[in-house]
Amino acid sequence: MKTLLITQARTGSTRLPNKVLKVIEGKTVLEIHIERLQKCKNVSQILVATTVDEADDIIYKMCSSMGVNAFKGSIDDVLDRFYQAAKSIRPEWVVRVTSDCPLIDPLIVDAVIALAIVNDADYCSNTLIEHFPDGQDVEVFKFSALQKAWQQAELKSEREHVTPYIRKNTNFNGGKLFTAVNFPCWTNFSDIRMTIDEPDDFELIKRLINDLGVNETWITYTNHIISNTLYTINKNIIRNEGFLKSLKND
Repeated sequence: MKTLLITQARTGSTRLPNKVLKVIEGKTVLEIHIERLQKCKNVSQILVATTVDEADDIIYKMCSSMGVNAFKGSIDDVLDRFYQAAKSIRPEWVVRVTSDCPLIDPLIVDAVIALAIVNDADYCSNTLIEHFPDGQDVEVFKFSALQKAWQQAELKSEREHVTPYIRKNTNFNGGKLFTAVNFPCWTNFSDIRMTIDEPDDFELIKRLINDLGVNETWITYTNHIISNTLYTINKNIIRNEGFLKSLKND
């Protein structure tokens, strides 16, 4: 049973260009992200899906130096980028994370994968109900579901963000094409941000790593944010703002 983890990474962010190449304590955001993911026990292979933009060659070369496979695909059609990256490998399960989440917890990744497998779900995530901190998002889906989405998704938002077509067509959301299971959190931490979209987000991540290092669990980082009121640093940033903008453009 092959589980392929694909993380998307590019330099061309409008709100914070080159964010995955920014350095904290001697390592880039991308390096911290990948090194944490390499601790996952339920992942067979990690693949970085970057773009054909020449500016992203640096990401491709960085992955090579780290011994991690990378793939160059579409700049805007990220669903196509994911599918093309996965199809030659044809895993049973695909895991989607994003490289602007450097402190993603490998324990959560492993747990969501395990829940997907035990339920034989087409789609499993800890974001169907958004109670985990932003930056701990994990999606696991069957390759067959990815393939169907690639064949049938038409809206721009469905192509730019990989999984909206799958999510809205799951039984969790009243659809009939796919089965889905939510990985629950015991309380609501959705107002906590550990992702990097804007400069204030980067300042928070830098503070967390300066204070605690890069090897703690998500709940340790979360408790540190709460107990030190660090959430005030980036509290005004809207969760999933990029996706909401895509929906408007539809």
